[in-house]
Amino acid sequence: MPRRRLNYHHLYAFWAVAQERSLSRAAERLHLSPQTLCTQVKALERRLGKPLFRREGRGVALTETGRLVLGYAEKIFALGEELCERLDQEAVEQLRVGVVDFLPKMVAFRLLEPLIHRSLFLSCREGRTERLVADLATHRLDVVLSDRPLAGEPPLKAHSHLLGGCGVTFLACRTLALRYREGFPESLDGAPFLMVGSDATLRRQLEVWFDKHAIRPKPVAEFDDSALLKVFGQAGMGIFCVPSLVEEEVQRQYRVEVVGRTEELWEQFYAISLERRLRHPAVATLFEAARRVLSGGG
Repeated sequence: MPRRRLNYHHLYAFWAVAQERSLSRAAERLHLSPQTLCTQVKALERRLGKPLFRREGRGVALTETGRLVLGYAEKIFALGEELCERLDQEAVEQLRVGVVDFLPKMVAFRLLEPLIHRSLFLSCREGRTERLVADLATHRLDVVLSDRPLAGEPPLKAHSHLLGGCGVTFLACRTLALRYREGFPESLDGAPFLMVGSDATLRRQLEVWFDKHAIRPKPVAEFDDSALLKVFGQAGMGIFCVPSLVEEEVQRQYRVEVVGRTEELWEQFYAISLERRLRHPAVATLFEAARRVLSGGG
């Protein structure tokens, strides 16, 4: 028995009539004459060897075969619409970025902000370095932003690209800033201090820096979440520090003031990718834009 080959134009005509339950309304919808539409449906019926419609009042109703064919037609044309939507999405340049959880969110925003003004769809995911690098390996991410390079021998061929760095600014509510600003940094000895989490790169730098200057601040609390740390700082619970890159934004948002600044503490930021040479156009753009931001070029 020869295989039946469908004419999908005829199937689409049938689908429209089945939805409208009227030949004339379907013809109007498809901008065809009723005669042309009727011819197409009849051609499909001949191909299938069975009637698809029967007369019902002023309209038409589906036969048993018609209901069967309609079920398949709906799936076929739904898949067609899904395909078109997917292709529309693919036409927009995308960048899937992982942000390591210890990287301050304001820093991530400053590094990614230049991309927002491009015709680019940006997807961000936050998590621990190991999880994000695993997603990088399976191509769920294009790049990972981190406050440190990959340590030792990573389990895959990933590369850490230095974007740049900045000094550190110490901030506090107005009362504490006025009290501890004069004589900085020695003035921090005995001052209430809000510490970043023990796994943060800055934490280890701070401890060495305090020892160098014989400073013994009074730790009040420790935070893995940089946003929560700033909320406590805003409430006057202690002095805290942030990358100088985002000093002005933190001052505005949390209504705090500068106690002091230093470039002896130097925060560095990295883009981790599978490529030694950045070929992904959006990742290359991110790299160049981030380097300009960190060099003070906007």
